[in-house]
Amino acid sequence: MQADGPHACRFGRRWYLNNESWHPSVPPFGEMKCILCWCVSGETHCQRQECPPAACTSPARRDNPCCAKCRAPDAPPEKVHDATAEAWSR
Repeated sequence: MQADGPHACRFGRRWYLNNESWHPSVPPFGEMKCILCWCVSGETHCQRQECPPAACTSPARRDNPCCAKCRAPDAPPEKVHDATAEAWSR
């Protein structure tokens, strides 16, 4: 006997209700915040966030880690943390 209502979706070890959305978790990387999945009548659909192309040579990802944006002309360059260099300098 089948239920009359919409079906849930299984993704990994979790079940999601119809019309529920989530960011998938992929071991060993963890949660994929730039990908959104959703359940539609028992079928899982996933899509990477689409980003407009950056119109500069050195885009930054400060506000949105998924999409690069151009810095303001007077903004200082982003500082990238380099744990390897820090470990060698101690």
